[in-house]
Amino acid sequence: MPRHHTSPVLGRRSFLALGGTALIGTLAACSPQTQSAASAEPAGKLPSGAPPPGTKLSVAVRSTRLQLGPAGLEKDLPFTVSQWPNLSAGPDIIQGFRAHSIDLAVNAGIPPIQAHAIDVGAKIVAVQVRNNPSYVFATAPGSDIRSVDDFRGKKIGFSQGQAQGVVVLRALKQAGIGNKDVELVALPSTQFLTALQSKQVDVAPLGEPTLTKYLTQYEKDGARGVKTDVVDLLSVLWAPNEVLNDRAKAAAVRSFVPLWARGQVWAWENTDEWIDTYYVKDQGVSREDGKRIVASLNKPLFPASWDAAIAWEQETADLLAAGGFVPEQDASELFDRRFEALAAQAVPAEYREKS
Repeated sequence: MPRHHTSPVLGRRSFLALGGTALIGTLAACSPQTQSAASAEPAGKLPSGAPPPGTKLSVAVRSTRLQLGPAGLEKDLPFTVSQWPNLSAGPDIIQGFRAHSIDLAVNAGIPPIQAHAIDVGAKIVAVQVRNNPSYVFATAPGSDIRSVDDFRGKKIGFSQGQAQGVVVLRALKQAGIGNKDVELVALPSTQFLTALQSKQVDVAPLGEPTLTKYLTQYEKDGARGVKTDVVDLLSVLWAPNEVLNDRAKAAAVRSFVPLWARGQVWAWENTDEWIDTYYVKDQGVSREDGKRIVASLNKPLFPASWDAAIAWEQETADLLAAGGFVPEQDASELFDRRFEALAAQAVPAEYREKS
C-alpha cells in the first residue's frame, strides 16, 4: 500500500480528532470506555411489523425531522425518537455511534469507510443517489485560482473522514495532480469557512447553503466558486451493528427508511414550503437564494439494487487506500442488504434509480 505523503493529513486512527467539539466531548463522556460500537455482524431475517411499544431511537437526520410534520408523515412514525441530535459531520456521527448516543444517521458514503477503518461496526441501511455535483470549490478572498489546474502548490481544506475529502481527491486525480503537488490542510468541514476567510487555505469544497452564504459575503472581495463534474454519488442512512442486532431497534430502523425516502420526495414536490421550512427558517438564507439552491439540486433517486452503489463505494475506498488514508477493505461489508429495496419501494416509480 502506498505510504502517506508529507502533507498534513490525518492518519486513519486520528481522523476523529477533527470532530473535537464540545458536543463530541459530551457524547464521548457518556460512552462506556471499555466498549466499542463494533459488534457482531447483523444477522437473521429483518423483523417485520411495527416495533414493540416503547422502542426508541436517537436519529441524527435533520431533514426528516423537518419534513415529517408538513409532509403529513409524523403519524406514520411507529416508534419514539428519543432525540434528534443536530449533528451531520462524519466524525461527529462516528463518535456518537461509539458513545451509544446515536442510533441512526444520514451521511455521504465516506464516513462508513472511515468507521470500518477504525473498527467501528456500522452498516448502510438505505441509499439515495445524486448524479450531479454536490460541492463547489470555494476560493479564499483575493485568490488567483480559476480552475482545478490552478490547485498545484495551493493549500486545500481536506477532511478525510467526510465527503468533501474524497471530492478533493477525485478532483485532483481527474486533473492529473498528485497529492504531493498540493498541501492538504487537515480540517473538519465545519472549519472550512473560517479557514477560507482567514486564508489558512486557498480553496475548500463547500456545499449548499454554506456556499451561498460564503459567496454572498466574500465575492466582492474576490472569492469565487470553481465548479467541477466530480460527483459525490451517495447519501446513506446507516446505523451501528448493535442497533441492527437489537430486533426492536432494527424494526424501528426498517420503519424509518420509507419515511426518510418519502420525506425527500415531499421536499422535491413542495419546494416553496421546503424552502421556507429549511433554507429560510432553519438555515437563515434568503428566499431568493433558497430558490436558486433548490433549482441546482438533484431529483431524489433511490436504487432498488445497491450493486452500483457498492461499486462506487469500493472505488472510493480504493482511492482512500491508495493515498494511505485507510487500509484496503471490501466495500460490500459496509451494507446491510436486508434493507436494500425498502426506500425504492416506498416512492413512486419516477423516483427509483434505473439500474
